[in-house]
Amino acid sequence: MSNTVTITGNLTREPEIRYTKEGQATAQLGVAVNRRWQDRSTQEWTESTSFFDVVCWRDLAENVALSLSKGMRVVVAGRLEQRSWETEEGEHRSKVEITADEIGPSLRFATADVRRTERRQEVSESEPEVSL
Repeated sequence: MSNTVTITGNLTREPEIRYTKEGQATAQLGVAVNRRWQDRSTQEWTESTSFFDVVCWRDLAENVALSLSKGMRVVVAGRLEQRSWETEEGEHRSKVEITADEIGPSLRFATADVRRTERRQEVSESEPEVSL
């Protein structure tokens, strides 16, 4: 089974970055996808907008928070995931969101200045970190 999705749309808000207790970065953002089509019988144009919540993790989350801002047109590739929780009032809630594998600016109507980030090396227990 495959569960992949790609959307292109505009950011509806600034990416919101947070860190887990373990120090892992996560960013949440909203993407609006507009669709426009012409009704063949009336020749009138109709427009529809869908809103998607997107979550990304680790280096991708940090790069998104540093690079993207509200209103930018982006391309998001990832997978659909459903999560469920219970409110303080005992109500059951669920939500489907996109967990992003890749996010980038759309170059259809803009240009981008891409710079490679330095990869962080994780220090293992067998290799002590040395400060000079």
